[in-house]
Amino acid sequence: MTESEYKGKKILLVIAQEQFRDEECFVPKQLFEAAGVKVTVAAEFTDTAKGTLGGTIKPDIRIAEASLADYDAIVISGGAGSRTYLWDNKKLQQLVKDAYAKGKVVSAICISPVVLARAGILEGKKSTVFKSPDTLHELKEYGALHEDREVIVSGRVITGRDPKSAEAFGKAVLEALEQA
Repeated sequence: MTESEYKGKKILLVIAQEQFRDEECFVPKQLFEAAGVKVTVAAEFTDTAKGTLGGTIKPDIRIAEASLADYDAIVISGGAGSRTYLWDNKKLQQLVKDAYAKGKVVSAICISPVVLARAGILEGKKSTVFKSPDTLHELKEYGALHEDREVIVSGRVITGRDPKSAEAFGKAVLEALEQA
């Protein structure tokens, strides 16, 4: 797609309030915006969010205020803060379930595929995650099929492994958005 073909497309980029992984937020966000996609950043609060590597960003909205009708895709950034702020966020899990049910692009990177697993959309699907005993346990518990690959696309569900995967992950989301 050309930049003009992405105009009108909208992504909800969800980050942890603290300790989001900088590359997993900023690299895909830059790719999306360069393609002409409108990106709305959401976190638990609209106070400035802080990344693990020191980057900061001011979220546009609170996760609790996000309306699925406003977006073509949900992208959940990773980082250690995901466990604290995102894994158990019921509103985020509901957004993920609803987006999946409506055929929208749903994606997560690093440890955030756990959110997708807990929302019930990875059951029986190939997926990747930043490998740790906790993340592998979560994927297995919710029926996901883990593969240690950079990025896995399973229909409109996209998972990325780690910060080094951020660019490939962002490109995979854009490719899926072409078909949305």
